[in-house]
Parts: sequence; structure tokens; C-alpha cells
Amino acid sequence: MNMIPAINLIATGQNIERLRKDAGLSVKDLQEIFGFSTPQAIYKWQHGTALPTIDNLVILAIVLNVTMDDIVVLDTPERVQSFGRTA
Repeated sequence: MNMIPAINLIATGQNIERLRKDAGLSVKDLQEIFGFSTPQAIYKWQHGTALPTIDNLVILAIVLNVTMDDIVVLDTPERVQSFGRTA
């Protein structure tokens, strides 16, 4: 049976934080770029409790000078299967 990959929220959040730091940006910088009134969304992205919307992911990739594929981490079918999930 084919397994559908899933987004690994924690690893994706770690990528966002690492890429933000590599770009020399603070959470406050991203907050201002996105026009958010608080930094909570960015912290949720970094902690893996939420994902950016598609439009915010596009902007984030542009701001960080990476592709969306560089940001999002997928659990491969093999990894999903090792956790005992089924499709």
C-alpha cells in the first residue's frame, strides 16, 4: 500500500528558525515583514505547533532566499511506516 508523506511540523519549525537566523533576521523582523500585530504566529511556526499558510510560506521563502521545499520537511513513506501509521 502506498503511504502518503506528511509534513513534519517539528522539523519544519526547526528549519524556519535556522533559516531565519542564517538570514540574520529576528522574530521581530519577520513580524514586521508579515505585518503581524504580535510575534505569536512566528513562534508557533518555529515550535512546530502551526504551519504558515501557503501565501505566507511563499513570502517566507522569498524573504529567506530559499525554496519552499527548503523550508518544509516531509516524513517519507518509510519514516511514516516506521511509526506504525497507515494510510
